[in-house]
Amino acid sequence: VMGLSYGFFWSNRDFLALDSTNDDNRNYYYGLETFFYTITGVGVPYLIGAFIGATEHNGWFGGEVNMAYRIITIAVFLITILASFVIFRGKFQNPENKPFLFFRFERLWNKLLGLAALKGIAQGYIVTAPAMLIMTLVGNEATLGTVQSVGAILSAILLYILGRVSLPKDRLPILAVGLVLFALGGFFNAWFYSSVGVVIFMLCLVLSRPLIDIAYFPIQFRVIDIVSKSEQRSEFTYILSHEFGLYIGRLFGCGLFLILANFVSETFALRYALLIIGILQLLAYVIARNIDRECSRR
Repeated sequence: VMGLSYGFFWSNRDFLALDSTNDDNRNYYYGLETFFYTITGVGVPYLIGAFIGATEHNGWFGGEVNMAYRIITIAVFLITILASFVIFRGKFQNPENKPFLFFRFERLWNKLLGLAALKGIAQGYIVTAPAMLIMTLVGNEATLGTVQSVGAILSAILLYILGRVSLPKDRLPILAVGLVLFALGGFFNAWFYSSVGVVIFMLCLVLSRPLIDIAYFPIQFRVIDIVSKSEQRSEFTYILSHEFGLYIGRLFGCGLFLILANFVSETFALRYALLIIGILQLLAYVIARNIDRECSRR
């Protein structure tokens, strides 16, 4: 259910991005939006935890922790209502009421689905691998939380800066640098397989993830702009189809890890799976360059 909700949220986010941006300003839009989203994702849980802890420590509301949870719940409802009001006042156009479930697409979109599958291969590892490696080779939950929080903030800042200064023509070079950094992180993790290797991998991941994302999403939106007009279909057709592409990649990536862990060893999987994924992901640059050339011809 959480996975479906997450996909639904990002699908609607993608549609709003398509409706309110164009190819010239999407680098900036994505960098700015993700900057605030990431900072909020780190800061809000910290503030909520601090408020709950302070309630018990300082005796607020009679030291009743449940009251702190009730206040937080009420605040969430109020913020949700306010956010709904802000979106309601926005000048967004509803998509036409068209069928949106299709299984056959033109060649350009099939190429983008291949790019989505390659991105999906790494997504599961980006979420789980740092936690497993840090817990295995570095430290405990406190170390994990600190590293991930600092990494998220650095990624958000880098995304904002890139969104401000980069142009559409810079997407392929940015993507190439991001893919190489991810592969290098997997290489150093496999080479050292120690706390030093994990730190180097985390540094590469912090730098590569925003680079890949800020190049990938504008490319995706550009292709949707073209194929939705060519095939006369709703943008939701391609947003939905794109999610399937990502999930196929995630399934392959998770399956690869499970196969290596079960038929070789868990240590082998933790050590070499990231390197294998990083090498496979380098194919994304070739596909993205081909997509960019076909889009330019149109």
